[in-house]
Amino acid sequence: MNRRTLLSTAAASIVGSTLASSAFAAAHGGTVKVGFIFVGPIGDGGWTFEHNRARLALEEKFGDKVETVYQESVPEGADAERAITQMALSGCNLIFTTSFGYMDPTINVAAKFPDVKFEHATGFKRADNVGVYSARFYEGRAIQGHIAGKMTKTNKIGYIASFPIPEVIRGINSAYIHAKKANPDVEFSVIWAYTWFDPAKESDAARALIENGADVILQHTDSTAPQAAAQEAGNVITFGQASDMSEYAPMPRVSSIIDNWTPYYIDRVQAVMDGTWQSDDTWNGIGTGMVGIGEISSAVPEDVKAEALALKDSIGSGAYHPFTGPLNKQDGSVWLAEGETAPDGDLLGLSFYVEGLTGDIPN
Repeated sequence: MNRRTLLSTAAASIVGSTLASSAFAAAHGGTVKVGFIFVGPIGDGGWTFEHNRARLALEEKFGDKVETVYQESVPEGADAERAITQMALSGCNLIFTTSFGYMDPTINVAAKFPDVKFEHATGFKRADNVGVYSARFYEGRAIQGHIAGKMTKTNKIGYIASFPIPEVIRGINSAYIHAKKANPDVEFSVIWAYTWFDPAKESDAARALIENGADVILQHTDSTAPQAAAQEAGNVITFGQASDMSEYAPMPRVSSIIDNWTPYYIDRVQAVMDGTWQSDDTWNGIGTGMVGIGEISSAVPEDVKAEALALKDSIGSGAYHPFTGPLNKQDGSVWLAEGETAPDGDLLGLSFYVEGLTGDIPN
């Protein structure tokens, strides 16, 4: 037996021992170890902040029955695969990987650790030990779009987008559709930042949109830098992304989309404890509370606030779907007929703008 074979056998033995002990602990009422891979810092004030808030809620809920560990600011790609592997080797029973770009690394690592449970946020690839989960953020974007359309004075709305994936494209379309319903004269300008979290880039994008006449800024990036840029400019409104960002209320932040992961994380950890965890595909929204709408501030006129809250209630109850026809694609071809709603399959793979939006979606 050569040296390489010896090393491989030893490594396999270590992995097997780690998996066996962690599986035994979970099955026999011991401490369940839960890991989190975060794309940004836990203090980003947005996406990662809310995932970490849910991690802390797990500790509060389960006490010494749960141990949580996390690694923040993990780049998407090869670095993520190394980080997930290390977390699995550390004895985690359940690992949450919380960014779209972690999808393939999660699948790759899960194949090597079949006794560890994995949950991947916002992706679509599953395995026997990999579940996926996301929120219908586009529902919240509809409400933001309505407020934006009603409150803009210049009729120019700016949107800071992260990456050209269906999740982000859905949000742009939903915000535009509802801004246009509220104000037929609105125009959208989209800047692609190609980052989830980079305060300098986000600030530059906000300033560029404001200089171009936008007096409303929406974002699908994670820092509060756009809020600060809007505050500096004055007479520009913004919306919190993923977290409330209420430190900027009542102006420029007039409301927010809040990602509430706590109930989901508690349910999935409980399932591991009970031995009932199964790979699943979860996509919830306002109706279940996974998507929350932050307090609408006093800067918003009362009639607009009332309309926004009515829209929220209608979406939450299922009475209204944000993608309801008639809707055309950007090229003018029919997408949804009168009264028709978009199937989830269409939305999950959405790769086009609706009619009225200008500019191209990058490859």
